[in-house]
Amino acid sequence: MGSGRTASLGGKVMIVTGASSGIGRAVARRFAEEGVKQVLVARSADKLAALAAEIGGETLTIAADLVDPSATAAVMEAAGKRFGATDILFANAGSYIAGDVADGNPDDWDKLLTLNINAVFRTVHAVLPGMIARRSGDIVVTSSVSGHQAIQWEPVYSASKHAVQSFVHGVRRQIAPHNVRIGSLAPGMVLNELWGITDPAEIERRAAERGGLRSEDVAEALLFMLTRPPNVTIRDLVMLPQNQDI
Repeated sequence: MGSGRTASLGGKVMIVTGASSGIGRAVARRFAEEGVKQVLVARSADKLAALAAEIGGETLTIAADLVDPSATAAVMEAAGKRFGATDILFANAGSYIAGDVADGNPDDWDKLLTLNINAVFRTVHAVLPGMIARRSGDIVVTSSVSGHQAIQWEPVYSASKHAVQSFVHGVRRQIAPHNVRIGSLAPGMVLNELWGITDPAEIERRAAERGGLRSEDVAEALLFMLTRPPNVTIRDLVMLPQNQDI
């Protein structure tokens, strides 16, 4: 039997938020190999420029802070001018806070919730009208295993990802009749900057111990989701390190 993979993604236009590090950067690298035209969005112009120079291809970088409600419209305008219609949105930008609620800072929570929830809702809202009109499009949102269960050492983060899950599941049923797909990609422990892990040797050591996922592993999972035949929606893809006890 074949893999079930559809035709190449080459030539499609994809917006990647949170593209300058971690999962987003790994996705930018992997999808450049597939010939995807990419709109890479993150706060750091320097990191985006370095990444674009590395991966080549047809790439537009946009330095924007999606906590600002006006940023989404600016991203869509720039993407439209450069590439036209958006075929794929990977809503990946997010932040992380752990710790006990009693010791937390509600102002920091507000910033996390704005990025992890509101900015996701806004970017999905921005791409949907065009996708619905064309009866074609794919949206994947970066969630977390903590969107599927409340994890006691990160309750605020868990709550943000539970909101993402509810949103994806509701939107999926609204847009399914228009041939537009949406799903969530929910990893467990990923060995990258979000968790304070930057040393390549440490990443490989912990991956070899099956204690963490590489960002590249998550990028491959995204590629799987986006290359299923049109009759297949991967609503939720939950992936864990083999040894993560959760």
